[in-house]
Amino acid sequence: MPYGTPFYSRTSPLCVSQSWRTWSGYLVASSYDVLHDYEYHAIRNSAALIDVSPLFKYEVRGKDALKLVNRVITRDAAKCAVGQALYTCLCDEEGKVIQDGTVFRVAEDHFRFHLADASLRWLKLNGMGMNVGIQEVSEQVAALAIQGPNSLRVLQEVVDIPLGELKFFRLTSAILATVPLLVSRTGYTGDLGYELWFSSEHAERIWDVLMEKGRGLGIKPAGMLALDIARLEAGFILLEVDYIGAEKALIATQKYSPFEIGLGWTVDLKKENFVGCKALREADARGPSRQIVGVEIDLRDYEYLHQKIGLPPQIPLTAWRGVAPVYKDDLQVGHATTGGWSPTLKKYIALATVAREQAMPGTRLDMEVTVEYARKTAGATVVKLPFFDPPRKKAIFAS
Repeated sequence: MPYGTPFYSRTSPLCVSQSWRTWSGYLVASSYDVLHDYEYHAIRNSAALIDVSPLFKYEVRGKDALKLVNRVITRDAAKCAVGQALYTCLCDEEGKVIQDGTVFRVAEDHFRFHLADASLRWLKLNGMGMNVGIQEVSEQVAALAIQGPNSLRVLQEVVDIPLGELKFFRLTSAILATVPLLVSRTGYTGDLGYELWFSSEHAERIWDVLMEKGRGLGIKPAGMLALDIARLEAGFILLEVDYIGAEKALIATQKYSPFEIGLGWTVDLKKENFVGCKALREADARGPSRQIVGVEIDLRDYEYLHQKIGLPPQIPLTAWRGVAPVYKDDLQVGHATTGGWSPTLKKYIALATVAREQAMPGTRLDMEVTVEYARKTAGATVVKLPFFDPPRKKAIFAS
């Protein structure tokens, strides 16, 4: 039976749609209102509060903490300063991605993982014989993402330190309503945003303060439907949707290297002795046979397919997750995994895995669409990711 997150006493009364989903055994709102539009526009135009507590969280401490972290991630944690966050991959010995996630360096010998899937066993197996303590703190640590153009203004109303100069993917300690917390300039929306990490016992208090102080700045709680569109616009991939983790793959072709899912930049091939290093060097030398790309669906084609049978175009206003075959000259060369209408860009966009030969921006393809129960194809163009990348996401603001 799914459980409520530490914020459930606050999110439940606000969820008038009664539309919920399960995330790692917890109940989270799909959308609070009947439609998710207001929540999406809060992300892009004011500020949105998103409960991300279901993430798995692991503390790694001790003399060999850096050694363990460097063994299990593809980036070089030795280059990560205290107060810095790393987005990275965890790979198996074959160089295939188990999952992607973030690692915070809280102190010299203290790191914290934030992951979509459970990984305690994996961390402990790789830490055998090391002088390191590994502890799961998923239930003890609540997490809120505050995202959007007004997110900084809201936080400056309630925290005890200036945050304007906190750089992208950096973190700092702060006090909010007498509660100590960790503030990181991270998020899953591709916009200006922060994530707050603190003891679960203070969840209701933190939520109340942020909602009260942010009311005049347009803050709204946002659910997973709004987040899905935002992360699609940002070109962010999702585990078990846009790629399958190596531990859950049933056949070889379901396994992906970082180079195939747009995360080759997270692989430091100069680093020695990390899980999958030999296989990743070989994969880099070969080059990826497929890649995740962004595609824009041709609206004229899409509208014409509907007009032919007397229907208005059925634009997917909610991001879909699934599989839509992608073709080049009637030959299937890949598949789209997430797609939907971008309210900001006014475009129908999708993430797709395609053969390397078709991954170049500007390549014309065809994507399968369903029109009145019939399978058709509409033209699509490969474009550079991300679809949406506002300067405010990484900007430094004067305090």
